[in-house]
Amino acid sequence: MKTDALAQPPLETALPHPPVARKVPKVDVIHGDRRVDDYHWLRNKADPEVAAYLEAENAYSDAVMRPTGPFQERLYKEMLALIQETDLSVPYRDAGYFYYSRTEEGKQYPILCRKKGSLEAPEEVTLDLNALAEGHKFLSLGAYVVSDDGALLAYSTDLTGFREYTLHVKDLRTGEILPERIEKAGSVSWAADGRTLFYTVEDAAKRPYRLYRHVVGAAGPHALVYEEADELFRVFAGRSHSRVFVFLVAASHTTTEVRYLPSDQPEGVWKTIAARAHEHEYDVEHHSDRFLIRTNDQGRNFRLVRAPVEDPRRENWKEMVPHRADVMLEGLEVFREHYVLLERAQGLPRLSVTSLHSKATHHIAFPEPAYSASPGANAEFDTRVFRYTYQSLVTPSSVFDYDMEERESTLLKEQPVLGGYDRSQYHSERLLATAPNGVKVPISIVCRKGLTRDGAHPMLLTGYGAYGFPFPVSFSSNRLSLLDRGFVFAIAHVRGGGELGKPWHDDGRMMKKRNTFTDFIAVAEHLMGEGFTSRDRLVVDGGSAGGLLMGAVANMRPPLFKVIVSKVPFVDVINTMLDASLPLTAGEWEEWGNPHVKEHYEYMKTYCPYTNLEAKAYPVMLVKTSFHDSQVMYWEPAKYVAKLRALKTDDNVLLLKTNMEAGHGGASGRYDYLREVAFDYAFILTRLGISS
Repeated sequence: MKTDALAQPPLETALPHPPVARKVPKVDVIHGDRRVDDYHWLRNKADPEVAAYLEAENAYSDAVMRPTGPFQERLYKEMLALIQETDLSVPYRDAGYFYYSRTEEGKQYPILCRKKGSLEAPEEVTLDLNALAEGHKFLSLGAYVVSDDGALLAYSTDLTGFREYTLHVKDLRTGEILPERIEKAGSVSWAADGRTLFYTVEDAAKRPYRLYRHVVGAAGPHALVYEEADELFRVFAGRSHSRVFVFLVAASHTTTEVRYLPSDQPEGVWKTIAARAHEHEYDVEHHSDRFLIRTNDQGRNFRLVRAPVEDPRRENWKEMVPHRADVMLEGLEVFREHYVLLERAQGLPRLSVTSLHSKATHHIAFPEPAYSASPGANAEFDTRVFRYTYQSLVTPSSVFDYDMEERESTLLKEQPVLGGYDRSQYHSERLLATAPNGVKVPISIVCRKGLTRDGAHPMLLTGYGAYGFPFPVSFSSNRLSLLDRGFVFAIAHVRGGGELGKPWHDDGRMMKKRNTFTDFIAVAEHLMGEGFTSRDRLVVDGGSAGGLLMGAVANMRPPLFKVIVSKVPFVDVINTMLDASLPLTAGEWEEWGNPHVKEHYEYMKTYCPYTNLEAKAYPVMLVKTSFHDSQVMYWEPAKYVAKLRALKTDDNVLLLKTNMEAGHGGASGRYDYLREVAFDYAFILTRLGISS
């Protein structure tokens, strides 16, 4: 690959002027504060003028990017050449069947399959997603749950990207799709009889709020089991790993309540583990005559307790693993003879295995300074083998089986990277930056080995910082197209995420949200100070809540960044959080704050990207959205770009690219997705003068 640092981006001379959105002022008064929104009209999805405006922006983006067309095609083919297009996942065993998925060259979606008894048995296709996608430009699979006897499959699909799923039932014995068709379906669970289905449905604001029971093939209305009245809470259904119980979970961002029902008594009485109490979060697994409960009742990082099935009230809880200030207990996997704690220590994931007989605990060792490790497909309860996945910035995603008695890992598959990928030619490390208040912020970084820290290298720095989600340290073969052109790639593990436990999340939400943004700026300055890059070579990107991060730092320190790529960005924070009719809004008052509360409103005003746009110079920007996004509505980035165009004082390129046939995650087909990546990379590279 050739890098020409002196090459110039394609000239935009003779291109049409960017679209100008008309202004239709909407005036509101919030807490005595007069707010004018000139672009509120873009919320009207049914208005043909809205779609026309978005298409005009797409036409402008395409015109600007037209000179990069051959480069985009080269990048696409380059990335595609690294992928094993016809491939097979590692099969997992469940109730006498081996389940797996496979891909075929030229097909956009996986084919889901199983074999009965052994891997030498004939293949049975349970779902061909390519067939389901015929005639549609988008397909997403939601639920995929097989009954205990292997006869029936409950699955749900979304054909628009709005994350509105329709639930179907397929008879795997005959291949027949049964008459059941349930709209706006959420989570799904079978009872032990293989005929009774529990499922949740969404309200108008896309909040899962009702649980129904239905016997497949039965006539008449489905039985309403539970309805959640509190708009902060969402409802989920699932089975214990032992399959002895069905759980009904009602959860807000800060509080949980779990009910349970023996799975062989689908019409029985649901009982409560522990009544909801403000800011008490817990989740439940089952083993023998007890429940194992992960709870934050004695500390934000959670502890593990047990409770008798016959009476699991809180007064009967007995501690198994205490709360630890320096270790976050993220989850739990339970088997007949062992349990595995999913922990996070020093910002890195840790898998801790405990024998239920000897009580001895040990950790699965991992070799690299920055990585991701998580449970794989562990469908069976009665096994001594724990399956997990591992990857890093230089190690492709790998599937291991771990013998919990022998303490040995067996590699089953490392995802192939074609074209002679050699991980020894790349270097990954973990660094620390110092935030303005002295907090140390972790950074994961990867580059070609032997990189000279002279500030001359381009860098892509990304971040997220919300909901307590740790940013995954994952491998991407696509990323090689940047690394092999001299890029450094870095992840800023800023506050608001979960890298250092719940306190790390707490320090970047609600009235401490600005820490997320100042952490990111501190990371950028640290990396420049260490010679990895410079201001005229620094590209930053983020999506969704990470797009909020991009919008905030663009307002706070615009000269710090050369290029910003903002994907489905949550940039109209105040207006969205004022409207409880929108999906997610009410439930997320516990993450961002509620602007109906004056104190919260005043704090949000200090960082809301749309509110804080002003007449000054901004970096080069690519802003991406999808017309059917239900998580961050398309109008947030559309309004943001319209207002930014009217205010900014520079001549830097600003593009709005809308996928008119997708949702929050962009294109659903794997080849379509690669073309989106090629578009993004061509934009980034040419803005830095790299055109080949």
